[in-house]
Amino acid sequence: MKKAFLFDLNGTIVDDMAYHKKVWYHVLVNELGANMSFEQVAAEMYGKNSELLDRVFGKGKFSPEEVSEIEMAKEKKYQEIYRPVMEPMPGLMEFLAAAKSAGIPMGIGSAAIPFNIDFVLDELDIREYFSTIVSAFDVPVSKPNPAVFLKGAEALKVDPANCIVFEDAPKGVEAAANAGMKAVAITTMHEPEEFKQYNNIIAFTKDFGTLSHLLG
Repeated sequence: MKKAFLFDLNGTIVDDMAYHKKVWYHVLVNELGANMSFEQVAAEMYGKNSELLDRVFGKGKFSPEEVSEIEMAKEKKYQEIYRPVMEPMPGLMEFLAAAKSAGIPMGIGSAAIPFNIDFVLDELDIREYFSTIVSAFDVPVSKPNPAVFLKGAEALKVDPANCIVFEDAPKGVEAAANAGMKAVAITTMHEPEEFKQYNNIIAFTKDFGTLSHLLG
């Protein structure tokens, strides 16, 4: 049976969540006046930027134009500080090359905006491996809603049951489960015990080099 791989971006292809946390804290607390600790900011870091702002400040606090302005300023600052230190997750480059050689179709399914997805794919020069990209702009709601992964599977023309999702966040693993997909948990931001409620996980790792058995 034909299978496919679907990859989250931040925390999965690159270990960059600490940089997102740092910039979001500055934006939410220092620029927008939220009364939050660093830990509280970290807990809100999932889904679309617009959804994060709604959770923190209440729905409708910012107009769509203001949301776009806030998120672009935030992402530009993130890119500025992360670009000099960006590197792929251990074993990722070899894993992608081997999967391509094995004829396994691959796609991106992320809550990031295209501006950030393009940043990572082009800086690492890995765009060639992904035949479909589903971003925050392509689905109405974020993970754990399965839309991002179901849309990716449809574009790759692979049954959801034959897709393996690579995710660093519990809500992403939940989205995979809701899509009827197995998942590999990349433990950059969360420990294995934080995923214990999910039964669709087939591996935990921080090193794609340990996943060669999935290529067969």
